[in-house]
Amino acid sequence: MIEVGNLTTMEVDALTDIDGGLNLTDGHARLVLSAEQAAIVARVPEMFAEASRRPFPDIEREAHGTFLRAIGQHSAPIGSGRILSCYSSTLATDIVARALPVGSTIAVLHPTFDNIADLFVTRGLKLVPLSEKALMDMDWPEPPVSAIVATHPNNPTGLITPEGHLRSLAEHAASHDQLVIVDASFRGQVRDAQYDTYAVLDDAGADWIVIEDTGKLWPTHELKVGMLAYSERTKLPIERAFSESLLSASPVVLLLATALARDWVDGGYERAQAVVKRNRAVLKDTIAEAGLCLADPDSQISVARIELPPHGPDSSLLYKDMVARGVHVLPCAPFHWADPNGGLRYIRVSLARPYTTVEAAAQRLVQSYRELSATTATAPPR
Repeated sequence: MIEVGNLTTMEVDALTDIDGGLNLTDGHARLVLSAEQAAIVARVPEMFAEASRRPFPDIEREAHGTFLRAIGQHSAPIGSGRILSCYSSTLATDIVARALPVGSTIAVLHPTFDNIADLFVTRGLKLVPLSEKALMDMDWPEPPVSAIVATHPNNPTGLITPEGHLRSLAEHAASHDQLVIVDASFRGQVRDAQYDTYAVLDDAGADWIVIEDTGKLWPTHELKVGMLAYSERTKLPIERAFSESLLSASPVVLLLATALARDWVDGGYERAQAVVKRNRAVLKDTIAEAGLCLADPDSQISVARIELPPHGPDSSLLYKDMVARGVHVLPCAPFHWADPNGGLRYIRVSLARPYTTVEAAAQRLVQSYRELSATTATAPPR
């Protein structure tokens, strides 16, 4: 098995690069504010004043309702007390991991972002992989698996769990006394993923937890909210685990998310999708010059995997060479948390960046790949 670091470490390296390298690692929106978003951000001082005079529960309820309705989640338990506001979806995931009984066996989608698996393992849970193929074949894990974790849409592949598949999973889980956990952090980016998940889960009689996130949508420099929603059926100590981690999210950030969610409905979604679509196109066209292609051409989320041919440099080698050239991307081995070698032939690029950044990074990637390929081809056998 290969030795790899975790993805967040690579993202931090990119974020703190003192030489100002091109950062195409994390899936957060690192774009110039649109005119509409800039006008909202200019109102932040007013939001501070509003946060001082309005009751927090009112601000929180409005934020939950506005955001969740903006992404199609009309059956979410808004106002029930079963949606908790966190600083981030990662913190929400850790709260869930701590609430689960130590030693439980959890099935986690594979591949997916490695910190999901890492957080569960750190909290003493046993993991088994649920492949994307098994998900699409509706081949659901049996007990002793007590919880099944799906990422919808999945990061890095963009795979959407179809509504009928989620219903099948929920019905299976309900009949086997299993918990369904859905990480929907990228849901806001994709209309096809915005069917009413909460209605599906509740109608099936499942015990469920859903994690939502505003951080992938808007360029707000980590001013974001992770929402941890849970079913009326759950007996897990979610609120206790939450209280051990934080008091609340910032009411100012909740007000900011409310305003941005309104803009998301009023043309913001279309503007953001146009940026991602244009960037995906330039990446696809540029890497084609080196005989490379996108691994997931139908993906709609703001990241893209590039497939590397079986003969030539793998993503670990390409990653290191690109960092030396001032470009940060992510090798995909860590996404394959149960089998890192399975990700060696993929590298991931974030598309939520200015067009010129993506274009320049793609050109350097082509140059890096070509030069590494030539070196590999001429290297003497060991």
